[in-house]
Amino acid sequence: MPGDIEISQAATLEPIQQIAARVGIGAEGLEPYGRHIAKLSREGLARLADRPAGRLILVTAINPTAAGEGKTTTTIGLGDALNRIGRKTVVALREPSLGPVFGRKGGATGGGYAQVAPMDRINLHFTGDFHAISAAHNLLAAMVDNAIYWGNDRGLEARRVTWRRAVDMNDRALRQVAIGLGGTNGAVRETGFDITVASEVMAVLCLAEGPDDLAARLARIVVGRTREGVAVTAGDLEAAGAMAALLSEAVLPNLVQTLGGTPTLVHGGPFANIAHGCNSVTATRAALALGEFAVTEAGFGADLGAEKFLNIKCRSSGLAPSAAVIVATVRALKLQGGVAKDALGSEDVAAVRAGFVNLARHIENLHGFGLPVVVAINAFFSDTAEEQAAIVELCAAHGVEAHICTHWADGGAGAEGLAHAVAALADANADPGGALKLTYADDLPLEQKIRTVAQTLYRASDIALSAAAKKDLARFEAEGHGHLPVCMAKTPYSFTADEKVSGAPQGFILPLDSVRLSAGAGFVVALCGAVNTMPGLPRVPSAERIGLGPDGRITGLD
Repeated sequence: MPGDIEISQAATLEPIQQIAARVGIGAEGLEPYGRHIAKLSREGLARLADRPAGRLILVTAINPTAAGEGKTTTTIGLGDALNRIGRKTVVALREPSLGPVFGRKGGATGGGYAQVAPMDRINLHFTGDFHAISAAHNLLAAMVDNAIYWGNDRGLEARRVTWRRAVDMNDRALRQVAIGLGGTNGAVRETGFDITVASEVMAVLCLAEGPDDLAARLARIVVGRTREGVAVTAGDLEAAGAMAALLSEAVLPNLVQTLGGTPTLVHGGPFANIAHGCNSVTATRAALALGEFAVTEAGFGADLGAEKFLNIKCRSSGLAPSAAVIVATVRALKLQGGVAKDALGSEDVAAVRAGFVNLARHIENLHGFGLPVVVAINAFFSDTAEEQAAIVELCAAHGVEAHICTHWADGGAGAEGLAHAVAALADANADPGGALKLTYADDLPLEQKIRTVAQTLYRASDIALSAAAKKDLARFEAEGHGHLPVCMAKTPYSFTADEKVSGAPQGFILPLDSVRLSAGAGFVVALCGAVNTMPGLPRVPSAERIGLGPDGRITGLD
């Protein structure tokens, strides 16, 4: 079978105006970026404000494994399938980051016949949103160092600057750098780079509820402190206005299509292991206004992406899913059950049953949020009927349906059973906002919020805070940030902070090394274990197989 990029490039796409017309968007509602990509215009977004909202479907997954789960692919396949059964649906996804595209993961636009297109443009520069976010982030960094150079009146100390720089690339050499060298280039100090998808500016853009809220959030970003420990913000440095100007186009959601013709909004892209991992609130609200259903995803497994979708994004916006889908594969459950990666092609029902504990934990957690749940078994050619049947049986014992999905090979037609189940769950959930149970209350102390997530969702016995983390949490509360939610930053591969611990561990201690205040985004980041905000490339990066063919087409992007 051809690769994902060949499938995408061979597809016949509709003009983006026809895709927009399918959900009632006229020419005045679009800002075209070529034939198959457009941004929703400000006028178009304003007209959506009076439309009734549809119902939100959240797609999440088990903890990711080397075998792959296909969460984005399933989100797209479900959107196509819902439209096939007559339920008007719009998909809302995050934008891919160049770091994973050229690193270990490859593209992030789905796969097979469940893709958004044009996948090569979406995976690379797209509409330039991430470049704008990087520019806004680095403008603030430049203004921080410029203020110190000229002797700022806010008292910002070079040694107490916390704002780093950002680039949308995996580059471990930039994790720690020295700047100001050369004698006349400002204060010499150590700093570093984060990947753009870990930038607070990215999180601000994705959680902002319009231009005024965007500017206000940018102004609240803390860049460092005075000698006395007083926070200095982007607003103090008069940087927020220019940053907002750089983001004036990036805040508008991007409209594309699936290979099945489903309108899809692709906008924003914060990482879920070091940020909140969801597409923008603006795009989600637009999708809800445009369709009977809006199908969206949250990054990595449900312990990270779904938890933050609910405890951060839904808390901030008032959104609430009507149903949740957990994606699992036979191959991934066998890995969770102890099978080596090179043995996944052999039938092993016992390993599927052993690895099911991971899926069961995520089912229990989402039920704890008050969400109705259905499981999508993303089928692989190597699956056997007995292995798939074991998952269906075990899910039934936990009170949920499981549906075998072949959307990778068959497009939306391969996920119609899942679509009917999702629609039934959503139809039965008359008051999703009233049913949603967040993990902790706003007024709980920050340390207790972290402990509650660790104990309730990860099943840790307790957390172990470093002295520095404990001191910083107390400072944040004293400064009036105690009401903020917490954004857990840890490995996505385990419920613990150790990526090698699979399955459903419990009774462990979760180490908490440091915390960061993201006052603009509106959360406190808790960094657990060895999590890093600037990934590195693997030994054999995906970039080695990507190129440009003689016909001008991108090759090797899958």
